[in-house]
Amino acid sequence: MSRRVLVLAHTGREESLKAAWEACAQLYDAGIVPVMQESELADMERFFGQLNQPVEILHDHVLLPDVELVMVLGGDGTILRAAELVREVDVPLLGVNLGHVGFLAESERADLAQTVEWIARRAYTVEERMTIDVQVWVRGQKIWHTWALNEAAIEKGNRERMLEVVTEVDERPLTTFGCDGVVLATPTGSTAYAFSAGGPVVWPEVEALLIVPISAHALFAKPLVVSPASRLAVEVLSRNGAQGVLWCDGRRSVDLPPGARVEVTKSATPVRLARTHQTPFSGRLVRKFELPIHGWRGPVPQSEEIHTGPLPIVRTLRPMPPLQAMSGEQPDDDTDPANAK
Repeated sequence: MSRRVLVLAHTGREESLKAAWEACAQLYDAGIVPVMQESELADMERFFGQLNQPVEILHDHVLLPDVELVMVLGGDGTILRAAELVREVDVPLLGVNLGHVGFLAESERADLAQTVEWIARRAYTVEERMTIDVQVWVRGQKIWHTWALNEAAIEKGNRERMLEVVTEVDERPLTTFGCDGVVLATPTGSTAYAFSAGGPVVWPEVEALLIVPISAHALFAKPLVVSPASRLAVEVLSRNGAQGVLWCDGRRSVDLPPGARVEVTKSATPVRLARTHQTPFSGRLVRKFELPIHGWRGPVPQSEEIHTGPLPIVRTLRPMPPLQAMSGEQPDDDTDPANAK
């Protein structure tokens, strides 16, 4: 059976379409059948003409479960769109960054040929990223149900009014405050919107849920990290009549009238990301955010020849007074501390 890789591109950018053109050619040369969505293939051929190699059309020639991997060409937004596409199937995503930071991407545009080679040799691993389940309730009725990889962001709907909210963990209220919004995030989302709002960076392998207020008008409205088994909730209070809006991964939204309640729990369905590098997350932070690390000398070398022993004791003589030391006189008895009464 032939191997198939779905190439997903940001069709609004010419650079992305050019990268998709090259990826399809390189995949075909490596013995892998490239697959594209019909609309994206049409956009690419409109720019560059007919391809020299066959490309299968998703849903027409091949179904999504028959695809081995999704190669995503773009920024984090394109990867989030791809995550929506594969939500119901067990297909990993491999991102090639064509955007700015591209925190979810595995490689850069300059490494496109090398990435195709890694795919051809199956030289990649797959890691699972936790997602969240999001529900919206109004007057006891569930009006919306979705999920998110990065965050569920509750924002004020009107610029002139702040939201009055109460946060809740495990059906127990924490505090009430006015704010511009609240971000309920995953560890993956800790480097996205939650990071911009002042939340902590959480390593991806740490399973946790984050509550990060946005511009809160309160003394105690700090970011919180709670158990992944907890149920988070934010209620939009009715006392000032302000309305809100809920955004999930910046892609799906619903209006929040006064009295609306947003509940977030850990989802049973993760997103699977393909990794070609075994770089620690700390290294990814340094590379993506261009953090200064000048002066770092690395860990202390461990060797059997290095031994520790007792510290040497250096004894110092008590100095004599300057005049006596120059004249060679001995101290009087009444000036000697040993003869003091």
